[in-house]
Amino acid sequence: MHTVGTFSPSSVEDARAQYETVGPAAQTVVREVAKAMEFDREEYDDRVTGEVVETARDALFASLLEVRVGSREEYEAWRESYDGEVTTLGHENVERAVWHAGPEGEAVAATFQNEEDAAVATLRRQAFGRLYREHFSG
Repeated sequence: MHTVGTFSPSSVEDARAQYETVGPAAQTVVREVAKAMEFDREEYDDRVTGEVVETARDALFASLLEVRVGSREEYEAWRESYDGEVTTLGHENVERAVWHAGPEGEAVAATFQNEEDAAVATLRRQAFGRLYREHFSG
């Protein structure tokens, strides 16, 4: 078993603080991408909205979430010891799993066979949507 990523919020407040820290980076990424796409000032003002920067922030936060990667047996052992609700996506007859426990007693997991990077990316998007998004909106 191994872990990838850097964010493993221990509370909703910790998650919000980490979400806030990626805001300036998201803004910079959006600005640099727009520059690489040769947006002039008018096009930038028309197309780069707050929603665009928020989407970049969401994606950046999700891409930094800590995810555990292991065998199906390692995942099942973790799940037995986890005192919370787990949503598991994927097929039950594959050999590997990825999982992330959120700060409020909920976790999300996904099973996979070969494509670890794709499984991690998918799980991070699922974790963001299921465990974090509602705490950041508004």
